[in-house]
Amino acid sequence: MKQTIRFTKMHGAGNDYIYINTLLYNIDEPSELARLWSDRHKGIGSDGLVLIGQSPIPEADFTMRIFNADGSEAMMCGNACRCIGKYLYEKGLTAKTEIRLLTLSGIKVLMLKLTSTNIVETTTVDMGEPLFENEKQFNPTKDMLQDGLFVSMGNPHFVVFTDDVDAIEAKGKELEHHAAFPERANIEFAEMRPDGIRVRVWERGSGITMACGTGACAVAVAASKTGRAGRTSRIIMDGGTLEVEWREQDNHVYLTGPAEFVFEGEIETS
Repeated sequence: MKQTIRFTKMHGAGNDYIYINTLLYNIDEPSELARLWSDRHKGIGSDGLVLIGQSPIPEADFTMRIFNADGSEAMMCGNACRCIGKYLYEKGLTAKTEIRLLTLSGIKVLMLKLTSTNIVETTTVDMGEPLFENEKQFNPTKDMLQDGLFVSMGNPHFVVFTDDVDAIEAKGKELEHHAAFPERANIEFAEMRPDGIRVRVWERGSGITMACGTGACAVAVAASKTGRAGRTSRIIMDGGTLEVEWREQDNHVYLTGPAEFVFEGEIETS
């Protein structure tokens, strides 16, 4: 049955997604729609599709499901979380400035910073604790990789420190599908610079993207763990700059950055 769906295009540091309020619409085949709508020539154009829903449990306020441009479902996305915070508040779906969002990686707390005119200026996301061992996501017995560090932020990342971040153009896809990563991995090439850490991202299921929130967190954690940086890092990505703090008090990683509306429209499903 055909239906006309209103969508919102948003981005966080250039990491752009199509957002649908599923309180209003029933989305039956999100994987296929993500693949069709994300096409930058024949569709709306995006890094993927994000579905916002009402939480089925009292511990959370809303839910997020996220599908990459190839139709695969992702566990988490820090940039999408920040966009959802702005979406929910500015569209009047909540009056809370601290929102609990249920994801496939658990509940993430969004803390909104407002301007004097009640516009969401930035959002800080409690991304939880990083993991350095995860048998489901990383199999070290198959690891032939010598120059990187595995970090899970609810989804798998492999951080490579380098003097040539553009090497990701040639190496990203190969590393994503490396045998060491049973579920594939997001790949970050990171270069230490005086003004911050310059990072380029190959996102699992989407290829090179302008930014990745969980990727920024993984890089900051990897830089701190290897002694390249302290507990706070400025992550400079293709689409913008994010601030990441790995707090010693609770071992949680906090991601801060802006989110922006791009445009809204309507699209018909078949």
